[in-house]
Amino acid sequence: MPTDIMTRLSPRQFRPPEPDDLTNIALLLDIDGTILDTAITPGSVVVPGSLRSSLRKLHAICGGALALVSGRLIRDLDVLFAPLRLPAIGGHGAEMRLSCNEEMLTRHGAVIDGTLRILVVALAKTHPGVIVEDKGASLAVHYRQAPRVEQSLRTRISAIIADVGIQDLEVMHGKAVFEVKPAIFNKGEAVRELMKSPPFAHRKPVFVGDDTTDESVFNVLPMLGGIGYSVERSIPGANGTFESPEDVRGWLADLCGREGNNLP
Repeated sequence: MPTDIMTRLSPRQFRPPEPDDLTNIALLLDIDGTILDTAITPGSVVVPGSLRSSLRKLHAICGGALALVSGRLIRDLDVLFAPLRLPAIGGHGAEMRLSCNEEMLTRHGAVIDGTLRILVVALAKTHPGVIVEDKGASLAVHYRQAPRVEQSLRTRISAIIADVGIQDLEVMHGKAVFEVKPAIFNKGEAVRELMKSPPFAHRKPVFVGDDTTDESVFNVLPMLGGIGYSVERSIPGANGTFESPEDVRGWLADLCGREGNNLP
């Protein structure tokens, strides 16, 4: 990967690696707000066919060292990107799949307490437009359709956690979402584990993410000798910032290059 990509370059100044470089890097890609445009609900996002094509080609060119790194569960990623089945980190690090041919591994058996789940769902029902996405090991409270209740949700969720008395929980504030999860796992620690195993081991991780939920990955990249890019906003530790998911998709298409165009 070229080392002269400096912070704050415009997307058109991002120079893709040479074909030979793709054999030495691991591409790690967040989903929502990074390679997909944000939608009003989690289920209404659209995956362009051109993106599926780019991911398929890059997965082959990189020798399988391309992984989706998402807060979504891996089973949902498989549905979203079908027929592609890619290596992935799901549920903010609760799940991992090292290759498209392997089964999904549960990294942590943590499950959100039943009482906490009931109370959070009941809270959401008092605010029209608020959606609770139950991921088993975490709860995502989406309020994009009800932005005015952000502060109320923040206060009430914190109060519920305090009342239930569960230790070692964290509330991550993303783009129009509060994610309630055990603090024991995160995307960054999952990426560290991923990079120990073939085909990712001994490669340079290149990560693209857009949200506060991706900050743990940016934090570990220096220890892994990697680099990262943010999308739409500056994130500490990012080597550059794309203006939009559309620009990221264009960058990925460019990464395919001449070699990718020759793939079936």
